[in-house]
Amino acid sequence: MAEPPRPESREEGYVIVVPKEQALFWLDRRGRWCNAHGVFRNPRISEHFHRSIRRDAGGYYVGQEHGGGVEKVYFPYEDTALFVREVVFGEDTRLRLNTGAEIPLEPGALFACGEALYATHGGERIRFTERAMVQLSRAMTSSEEGLFLETREGRRRIPERPAAEGADGRAAGDGGAGPEPRQGGDGCTR
Repeated sequence: MAEPPRPESREEGYVIVVPKEQALFWLDRRGRWCNAHGVFRNPRISEHFHRSIRRDAGGYYVGQEHGGGVEKVYFPYEDTALFVREVVFGEDTRLRLNTGAEIPLEPGALFACGEALYATHGGERIRFTERAMVQLSRAMTSSEEGLFLETREGRRRIPERPAAEGADGRAAGDGGAGPEPRQGGDGCTR
């Protein structure tokens, strides 16, 4: 098989696509980048990958411009590719995502599934990291009736959804990791 042309010999505007089945890395359910050796140890590389997440009709990919073209590596993920990393309280409470984007906290878009808290935005499911859940907990209460978010408009119930409703991110064709996780070097599953 012929070797692909070197970047400097490619035409302007080329696109290299690596399908998720060939990706050497994945995102675990806690939002950590992993490979066969375990969790990425260099925080700058992990941050670069998070900020490079994009989505198109083919699913989520890590994209970068490279020598006049674009490289897209579609990657598997265990739960979701989007995570709330920080809750920014203020006049309008905002959620800061792993991609660097900020979105408004919409109380009606929150739901719990097992031990995880999620938000939906623009049709996307976004999981709260443990740190973000702790931050949001100052505005939450729980009782025998369930989990609630305290807002200026009053107390709002956060509904529970069973995993069967797709909250685990493994529905066919969604770009997720699929039903058979593999184990990485230090406990990352794939």
